[in-house]
Amino acid sequence: MHTEATGIEESAPFRTTGGNILIRDGSKAPVKFKNQGNIVYAEASYFNLFEYKWLAGSPKTSLTNAHQVVLTLSQAQKYFPNQSIDKIVGKQVIYDDTVKNTVTGIVADIKDNTDFTFHDFISLATLRINKNENPDVQNWGSTSSNSQLFLKLGKGSQPKNIERQLNALLKRHNPPKAGNKGFNQVFALQPLADMHFNERYSNFDIPVVSTKTLYSLMTLAAFLLLLGCINFVNLTTAQASQKAKEIGIRKTLGSTRGQLIGQFLSETFLVTLFAVIVAVALSPVILKLFEGFIPPGLKVDFLHHPGIGLFLLALTIVVSLLSGFYPALVLSSYKPVHVLKNQAVGGKSKTRNALLRKSLTVTQFMIAQFFIMATILVSKQIYYALHKDLGFKKDAIIYVDTPWNDKKPENKKVFLDKVRAIPQIELVAMGGDIPSSNGWNSRDITYKDGKKEVKVELQTKSGDENYIKVYKIKLLAGRNIMLSDSTTGMLINKTYAQILGFKTPTDALGKFIDFSEKQKMQIVGIIADFHQGSLHSEIKPMAIYPDKWNFGSLHIALKPQTANNGGDWKKGIAAIERAWKEIYPDYDFESHFFDETIAKFYETEQKTSTLLSWATGLCIFISCLGLLGLAIYTTNQRTKEIGVRKVLGASVAQIVTLLSTELVWLIILASVLITPMAWYAMNRWMEGFADRTTISWWIFALSGAGMLLAAVFTSSFQTIKAAVTNPVKSLRSE
Repeated sequence: MHTEATGIEESAPFRTTGGNILIRDGSKAPVKFKNQGNIVYAEASYFNLFEYKWLAGSPKTSLTNAHQVVLTLSQAQKYFPNQSIDKIVGKQVIYDDTVKNTVTGIVADIKDNTDFTFHDFISLATLRINKNENPDVQNWGSTSSNSQLFLKLGKGSQPKNIERQLNALLKRHNPPKAGNKGFNQVFALQPLADMHFNERYSNFDIPVVSTKTLYSLMTLAAFLLLLGCINFVNLTTAQASQKAKEIGIRKTLGSTRGQLIGQFLSETFLVTLFAVIVAVALSPVILKLFEGFIPPGLKVDFLHHPGIGLFLLALTIVVSLLSGFYPALVLSSYKPVHVLKNQAVGGKSKTRNALLRKSLTVTQFMIAQFFIMATILVSKQIYYALHKDLGFKKDAIIYVDTPWNDKKPENKKVFLDKVRAIPQIELVAMGGDIPSSNGWNSRDITYKDGKKEVKVELQTKSGDENYIKVYKIKLLAGRNIMLSDSTTGMLINKTYAQILGFKTPTDALGKFIDFSEKQKMQIVGIIADFHQGSLHSEIKPMAIYPDKWNFGSLHIALKPQTANNGGDWKKGIAAIERAWKEIYPDYDFESHFFDETIAKFYETEQKTSTLLSWATGLCIFISCLGLLGLAIYTTNQRTKEIGVRKVLGASVAQIVTLLSTELVWLIILASVLITPMAWYAMNRWMEGFADRTTISWWIFALSGAGMLLAAVFTSSFQTIKAAVTNPVKSLRSE
């Protein structure tokens, strides 16, 4: 790399892998660790780029030769318990039963949160000398997310210039051939700081954090804080008359306005600080409730992250200012002469405060209704995605992936025959990927009809003649594929047939596709379209053909369960596991229900729905809490009016209506204002789905009606209490 490209200070190629690990330690019985991950083939340069504390060995010598491995301390102690570091160095670790490596170094584990969770570092030279095991390791025309490269650019080097040099190297080692129909392969650099958040690229099996999700959570938190601030302002200004006499006396005794503002802000700060302390104390419980939303292994430690403490302090100050500054200005503006005459909140000041309270109340209702609308729509889209006809059967189907590194291909046929013989099994197919998955294979395909040439990126799936039968994929024209079609026949979907220009599926039958430079495939059948991924993606042109080399999975249709044989599926899966252990005793058995795999496509949306439900509940609770406080204040202010109206013959219903009318109009106004904003935001969110439900009018109507019902129900406790109070008692209190 350094000899063929300039501007690169250090390069560290690596390849992630996994598998079974065998430890033979002297006279002790061999110990096997199955399905281990976080294993990487790397060079010594890897440790030049990423700083590790070396407990034994050296980066200069530990990974220079083939069949050397460096372990983290925790992994070394896992493989060789109760042994010192000095004794572990020189021990042997066997990967996938054949690749023997000697421990030449031990490094300390990274204690902080990190994406770099590798714990076995095998010398890259080991991979290069095992080309039979890894035929693509020197193949410039093959790419994989398992193989990546870290670069440290020299001072003043420009990433674009390095990218140009890398792509020139690609063309030199893999020159385009005449008539090549392959992909336009390009190398691109990604900043290290971008790895944790960029969903476009693979992050060696570490979950990528969505910045959209983080910003959404921050927005939710900001709205909830805003609602709390609005409540504080509303209730503080509503109770201004109760503070007026104290303010008048303080000013008479010489207090300045600045001192009064400082006093009120200090009171607000103490209340906010107490709330923060309670929140921090409750955080372990809250995090436990939401552990499904937190990446596994993430360490949340307030004590060892001073940045969190500074953030909480800054947040306390900001919330205190937002909540307390306006009330402090209003309260400190009262003049002593007016206060002592009970005129502190009269005239323009009273009107201004009432207008502010109404505006803030409308804002509260707008936020709460937006959350209600968003929750309903997200739930509606999830229901639509999980219950829509996707073009295939998804219930009562399981799939089992056979070991990719099994040295005996005939084991798949034996396993298939054993599974077919199980009474609870209806049908079994061999194939590659399931019809709908997060991964796919595709290639550039050319079709020539003598007049025009159509090039399309075609998704390909492999399966035998039972593949479309297991998943009930509809055959529109022609016949099903057979194992004898492995190099000659294929099924294409309706979308691809239409792209090729055929008006009816029958017209495409018998046509030949340039599958590769030297291979033509005949269209023997056309199948109905089905979704190859989640509803976020549109249906793409696709072909199914019996590629035996990609038959890595069993696709199993279970017989329907009845009321009397509910345990049949369990018995069937248990029988499959027994057959697995007979054929693959060294590998753990795993089966997956197809419908559960489909549901996982929408885990993000389901988590969003759950968070929105919590946020909506909190918004409604906070809004109603503030509303109850305002209702108490309003009825107390109108005590004399209520008494006079009752003396003059007003009924309880009339008084309740009188006190609730203003509230109803505020909610209606909030609904009118938030509806267009909510529709726009929802429409933008729905653009992320190629196939989506409709934004129905009843979502907005239901939200407004629900908020109105909750608000009236909350305020009714106080309004009814005021309406049924004896007018003699009301007038006496005045």
